[in-house]
Amino acid sequence: MFNALTELLSRNGTLLADGATGTNLFAAGLMSGDAPELWNEQEPAKITALYKGAVDAGSDVFLTNSFGANASRLKLHDAGHRAFELSRIAAELARNVADRAGRTVIVAGSVGPTGEIMEPVGSLTHSDAVEMFHETAAGLKAGGADIGWLETISAPEEYAAAAEGFARAELPWVGTMSFDTAGRTMMGVTSTDMVDMVNALPNRPTAFGANCGTGASDLLRTVLGFASTGTEIPLIAKGNAGIPKYHDGHIHYDGTPALMADYAVLARDCGASIIGGCCGTTPEHLVAMRAALDTRPRKAAPKLEDIVAALGAFSSPSDGTGGSTPLPRKRRGRRAAA
Repeated sequence: MFNALTELLSRNGTLLADGATGTNLFAAGLMSGDAPELWNEQEPAKITALYKGAVDAGSDVFLTNSFGANASRLKLHDAGHRAFELSRIAAELARNVADRAGRTVIVAGSVGPTGEIMEPVGSLTHSDAVEMFHETAAGLKAGGADIGWLETISAPEEYAAAAEGFARAELPWVGTMSFDTAGRTMMGVTSTDMVDMVNALPNRPTAFGANCGTGASDLLRTVLGFASTGTEIPLIAKGNAGIPKYHDGHIHYDGTPALMADYAVLARDCGASIIGGCCGTTPEHLVAMRAALDTRPRKAAPKLEDIVAALGAFSSPSDGTGGSTPLPRKRRGRRAAA
C-alpha cells in the first residue's frame, strides 16, 4: 500500500499534526451530548472550517471528524447504520481542504474506541469489534483519507481488533493509546507494554504513540518510555493543552500557546516525530507550535526535571513501568489560564 504519511515523514523529518476536535466544535456551537459526526452532514461549513483552521496554522496532518463514527457509538443517536456514510463524508470534506492547501497535507481518518468493553472482561467479541473498525476504515478510505488514525485506546484487545480492521480495508494506519492512570492506560498498559504489543501485530502501524491523558508532562514521560526501548517505528505525541479546569460553566484548558510551543519542541527532543495537540488545543496553539518546531534547534532528550520545569509536575510518581519518579512542583508562570 502506498503510504503518503511515510513519504512526507521521510521528506520532512518532523510533522506537525492538528489540535482538538471536540474543543473547537464546542466553540463553534456543538452542544454537550450531540454526536459531532452528524455535523459532517448537518454543518459541513463548520467542519470544513475546523479542518482549514489546522491547515492554515501549519499542520502537516489533520484528523477527520469521525472519532465516534462506529456502529456502537452512533446507535446512541439512532445512527448506528450510518457509520460508513458519516466516515466517508468526514473524509470527503477533509480531502477537499487538503487538496486546496497548496502543499502536501495528510488526511488522517480519526478512529476512536467502540465505547464497549471487549471479551473476556466485557461482552464485545473480537470479530464484532473488527467489523466495526473495518466499516469505519472503509468509509474513511472511500472518502479519500490517506491514513487511518486510531486514538484514545485503552485496551490492547481493541487496538489489535482495529489493526485487523484497517488491514481488511487496506488502509495504512497509525495508533495511539491514552495513558491516563498513573502512567498506564485505563486497562493497565504501560509504555513498554505498548511497544511489545505493536511489535507483535501482524499489521503493524506506520507510527504509534500517546494522546490525551492527564497532561503534557505525563505524556512526554510516556514518550521517553517508548524511545527507551530503541523502537525504530516513528513515535507520536498528541498531548492536551494543559490541565482542564471548570470555569463559568465550561471546561477550559490552561495551556497557553507559549507552553504548547515548549511542549512541541520537548516532544521532538524526547523522540517523537509526529507532534500535535489533543483536548484544548486551538489553531492559536498550533501556530506557536509550528513556529517553535521550525526555529528552535533540536537538543538531546530532556531529563524528567527539565520536563517538569517547562510544563509542570507529573500527576503521578511513576510512569507505571518501575520505580517512582520525584514530583517536583516547580512551575513557570506562563502556565496560567489562557
